[in-house]
Amino acid sequence: MKAAVLYNFNESFKIEDSQPRGVGVKVNVVATGICGRDIVIWKGGFRNLKTPIILGHEIVGYYNGKPVAVYPNIYCGKCEYCKKGKENLCDNAIIIGENQNYSGGYAEEVIVPETNLIPLPDEKFEKYAAALDPVATAIHATKLVELNDESKVLVTGGGGGVGIHLIQYLKYLGVKEVYALTSKIDKVKEFTEYIINDVKGHKFDVVFELVGAKTINDSLRALNKEGTLVLIGNVEGEPITLSRPALSIMRQHKIIGSASYTKKEYEEAVKLIHENKIVPIYREYSLDDINQAYMDLVNRKVFGRAVLKIR
Repeated sequence: MKAAVLYNFNESFKIEDSQPRGVGVKVNVVATGICGRDIVIWKGGFRNLKTPIILGHEIVGYYNGKPVAVYPNIYCGKCEYCKKGKENLCDNAIIIGENQNYSGGYAEEVIVPETNLIPLPDEKFEKYAAALDPVATAIHATKLVELNDESKVLVTGGGGGVGIHLIQYLKYLGVKEVYALTSKIDKVKEFTEYIINDVKGHKFDVVFELVGAKTINDSLRALNKEGTLVLIGNVEGEPITLSRPALSIMRQHKIIGSASYTKKEYEEAVKLIHENKIVPIYREYSLDDINQAYMDLVNRKVFGRAVLKIR
């Protein structure tokens, strides 16, 4: 099969013939989203990950001629978390494309457990590749906090792949004041009227922190007493340091990590996208253009998600 293989971090992918690795059934990949997590891996942010590797976990395609999405977390089903329906916290989890035994979706084929397949109601593959992961992330993250229509909420990195879909999902939930911290003002303003490039002068009940190290301290300064910061991403992979921990102590902040999503939440994302409750925002690239896609993402030239069209 044709695949984009990463041999060294921070270097170009090589397009070459390869063999899919995995246990289960074969899926013919049609499209794969490029996640912010993939960018962190490419930069060398996952120190225990070894190359060569075929990345890509936001996979959609055909199985036995029928359209499917691939839930990217291969979970054991036996640990205490899996038994509670929290397979996103599985003690033995393997993320497709991040393990030498399971190659990812930057390729024409993947082999995955059949239990990880989710039927798709239509063949609009690029839309699902772009939005399934972000929308499922939004569904999970919003369950970790108390929200109502009067909540004042901040989404950092509002023009990114998760950010623009999270904004839409918050609006879908009925939250009126959804603020976006972004430089992509002209494009994001179609989705929320509250756009800022500095948090000074603002106070928020909830912050969804998608950027991480570069913005988290400003986010905490803008967080109300008893407010909650949901830490979803750290795009540069840099260590996060709290510059004023006393601030969060005295304001009684909650800082909660949000660990991806469950299979049920992934299925819920399929439904929302199919019913046009969420508009997938993406730019499409061919597999041969993967290195250009990465450069555009690193240089913040992509609004929303980058999607690789595999076939």
